[in-house]
Amino acid sequence: MELLFFFISCKEHKTEEKTEPTNFCLSDTAKKMIEIDSARTSAMEDEIQLSGEVSFDENKVIKVYPRSSGHVIDCKVTLGDKVETGQILAVVRSADIAGNYSDLTSANADVAIAKRQMDNTESLYKNGIASEKEVNEAKQNYEKSLAAKRKIESQLSINGGANTSSGGTYNIVSPISGYIVEKKVNAGNYLRSDMGDYLFTISDLKDVWVMANVFEADIPKVKEGYNVKVTTLAYPDKVLNGKIEKISEVLDPTNKVMKVRIRLNNENMLLKPEMFTKVIVTNTENSSAVCIPQKALIDQNGKVFVVVYHNDCNMEIDEVTPIKNTGDKTYISNGLKAGDKIIVHNQLILFQKLLNN
Repeated sequence: MELLFFFISCKEHKTEEKTEPTNFCLSDTAKKMIEIDSARTSAMEDEIQLSGEVSFDENKVIKVYPRSSGHVIDCKVTLGDKVETGQILAVVRSADIAGNYSDLTSANADVAIAKRQMDNTESLYKNGIASEKEVNEAKQNYEKSLAAKRKIESQLSINGGANTSSGGTYNIVSPISGYIVEKKVNAGNYLRSDMGDYLFTISDLKDVWVMANVFEADIPKVKEGYNVKVTTLAYPDKVLNGKIEKISEVLDPTNKVMKVRIRLNNENMLLKPEMFTKVIVTNTENSSAVCIPQKALIDQNGKVFVVVYHNDCNMEIDEVTPIKNTGDKTYISNGLKAGDKIIVHNQLILFQKLLNN
């Protein structure tokens, strides 16, 4: 690409440090082909890159346990499935539940017998044949039989006894709406009362954690509240912004890294548990320096220059000394002051033209 210039006069002057103001002006066409930005004073930022992986928010998960021992006869969900509150996850045939149903049948019979005896005793009492004591005893027996029945019904309810058949099965249901993020059971598995392990983990995944690894040398460079940018292999162009929420107080004994936790909003469900991530942590130092866009820099003979813009007919080359690069910004120690305008697009063509004038 070649810029069009309108020359006022020519003056031979070459430099590697700094040029005098130009003796040519930018044409209207050339001005449309450049981009101008300003130098500014900014607190110096430092960046470190960490590796990490996506995890579900453990404060927003439910682990589903079996309510009784038995044989899993049907598993209705698989890993990653979306489930709603009350949805059946698995069906279990259980001897304990079968026993509860048997006890319920007996309890219903006892209630019916106690009710009939109470009604008969009350009828005899009205006719002067039974005593008041006998009536009270009959009422107490009826209330005891009702209490025993309610106890068994409560046990069945707690055990998910939605099935009213005598088959001795119960349903394991989802207590919340979300996604199956862990699954440890399949049809055919046997559940023991002493297992003590959960069958499913359910999370809504609207918020997720990123657990990042910090090596020992980088520990002073991360603190709670520091800003981070997270990208994944699946979506390398999608940058997710967050903050360090929690820092572990101990190192992982296996790989000698410190874990930091970052919470991210996951409304679009792009992040999945176990995804690998790249985490860039940005921290602000106490010192400040002049900051310019990195794309404005021109490397020439081991030195770094920028093209300073004063007006369309006054531009010059200025040498700068970079201190550090952070993202798309460069901090410099000399050569510019805050407010100076610099050319950040097509500046190389102007640089060559200025050297040749």
